[in-house]
Amino acid sequence: MKVLSSCGVGRLAGAVLRRACLALLGVLAAAILSSANAGAETYSIGVVPQFEPRKMFGIWRPIVEELEKRTGNRFNLVVPLTVSEFERELEKGTYDFVYANPYHIMRVSQKQNYLPLVRDRIPLRGILLVRKDSRVQELKDLDGKTLAVPSPNAIGASLLIRADLEHLYGVRMAMVNVKTHSSVYLNVLNGLTDAGGGVEKTFDEQDKPVRDALRIIYTTRELPSHPVAAHPRVDKTVREKVRQALLELPASPAGKAMLDEVPMTEPVTASIEDYLVMRKWGLDSYWVGEGK
Repeated sequence: MKVLSSCGVGRLAGAVLRRACLALLGVLAAAILSSANAGAETYSIGVVPQFEPRKMFGIWRPIVEELEKRTGNRFNLVVPLTVSEFERELEKGTYDFVYANPYHIMRVSQKQNYLPLVRDRIPLRGILLVRKDSRVQELKDLDGKTLAVPSPNAIGASLLIRADLEHLYGVRMAMVNVKTHSSVYLNVLNGLTDAGGGVEKTFDEQDKPVRDALRIIYTTRELPSHPVAAHPRVDKTVREKVRQALLELPASPAGKAMLDEVPMTEPVTASIEDYLVMRKWGLDSYWVGEGK
């Protein structure tokens, strides 16, 4: 029978003790952080559901957790199942912070006056897609055909596309609301609709086989990207902490990877002035409200 030497026992005991100490330190650190945040007010963060819920939570949960660490505040992530639900709550001012379509922010500016904090430096552009093997070659070929959209009120994927098609090309399409950007691309791919509206950023997030099977036949004008915005009831100090945390997030590889998933590859300071140009675009007639 082998017998451990006292030296071996000492090394083994030391290793066990070190692991135990490290584990205890981790627990204490978590407890301290939890205690520090325990008295902090909890703020809601509403996110427009561009993708299916599991993907949306996968993208935004790490960002919210990082905001808690960097600001010392607590945040409750809210991802509604549908864009319509998100719009209703935004209209009521339910969310303290939001990540929203910029036209959403403009629409509720008179009632709720959400304040843009941060946006991606890279602008947003809507795209109109068909299957790569589609017989559609010109926009006029789509007159009277079906158009999949992630939401009737998606700025790039619906409002701008529908306005441009009608005003610039005399083309009207039958709109089909398929709830998310991912569903738009899959509907077109599977031949369920003749075309689909999306934005470059969400299209780039799709798997390569999906991208390779679709063809972009029209791209809209540019507009500033989706902002993270705050309701004016949120204290200015808290708003600025969130703004600064998001601006500093890309400084680390892990933080940059988080924002790339949104995608918000290069966050910059935003303000409502960035979006005022949209008031001249005549998009109100294409907005679909409750009961329409």
